[in-house]
Amino acid sequence: MVKTASLPVFDFVDRPDYADFVAAANTGRRQPMQGFDADYSDIVDYIVRCTHKIWEEKAIGLIYTHYAHNVHVHTGGGGSLYGREALVVNTIQRIAGLAGRHLYADDVIWSGNDTDGFYSSHRLYTVGRHTGHTALGPPTGRLIAGWGVADCVIRRNKIVEEWVTGDGLAEVRQMGLDPLTLAKQAVLPATPHTHGELDRLPTGQNYPAFVLVPDANQDPQAFIAAILQNMWNARLINMVREHYAPGHVALVPDARKLYGHGDYENFVITLMACFPDLALNIDHQCVLGDERRGYRVATRFTLQGTHEGYGPYGSPTGRHFVLIGMSHHTIQGGKITREWTVFDEFELLKQLYGHLEA
Repeated sequence: MVKTASLPVFDFVDRPDYADFVAAANTGRRQPMQGFDADYSDIVDYIVRCTHKIWEEKAIGLIYTHYAHNVHVHTGGGGSLYGREALVVNTIQRIAGLAGRHLYADDVIWSGNDTDGFYSSHRLYTVGRHTGHTALGPPTGRLIAGWGVADCVIRRNKIVEEWVTGDGLAEVRQMGLDPLTLAKQAVLPATPHTHGELDRLPTGQNYPAFVLVPDANQDPQAFIAAILQNMWNARLINMVREHYAPGHVALVPDARKLYGHGDYENFVITLMACFPDLALNIDHQCVLGDERRGYRVATRFTLQGTHEGYGPYGSPTGRHFVLIGMSHHTIQGGKITREWTVFDEFELLKQLYGHLEA
């Protein structure tokens, strides 16, 4: 019988250090973990330490024991990797590009169990120096840093599916490169993204659904879902002043930090002006916390739209884009107080300006 430790499951509210996870290794389970390696105490420990082992200790071969043979990894621009051998190659190439890469675990929001499988959303901050060759070009020697999120489905010690995205635009800028020039050099598949009508608008004379926003303390997950639906799809920008705290802070792509209502409203409206049919579809959510300590909600979404307006992405190209994105929201006192939203704007630029394969 597995002995379960009396300590609570790590949930990052108390901001544990990596050393805390190392100290907890092989000390007994903090939650049922049938089929997982004995040194992992709970699912957060598994995600944090296996990431550290592979990327920082460079035990890349652990991919063979921590990923399913037919793992499907979805990347931010709609691409994918299939199979762990492809993942091994991709990991080696990415580590070679950034020397001394450090991945700082900032939070893991999770749900599930060891019978049905776990779902984790791992927010991390990556720092490294561009000393190796990458798809963007030769080494620049520059320091690179940025946010990323990886969502995983895990069963019996193996990740069977993963969605990952990062702040690609900030990375290109930090290398001292011109994102638009590189985007125009990108080669896209011969069949570009195509789409029919976006689900944001119903047919006929109707208008987008206005969703009732529930009490944040009663259903924090539905609270976030309703705000996202109303704000992004129904164009109810008033959601910001109604449900975000006046002093809230949001970290968004291109290494931007937004303060308060005005900054955030401008972020939303600017995207809508560039992509008039912009639509956000929620693909998955999970939540941790309680009313006293606050709630943390992880949301994975698909963002798509057509470049028919002017703005920071240049003159309209008429191109359609599809991106994977992730948001982590912190709720305190019934209001959103912190947000981390990650999607890859460099991948967006490539979809807008890249040329098709011959």
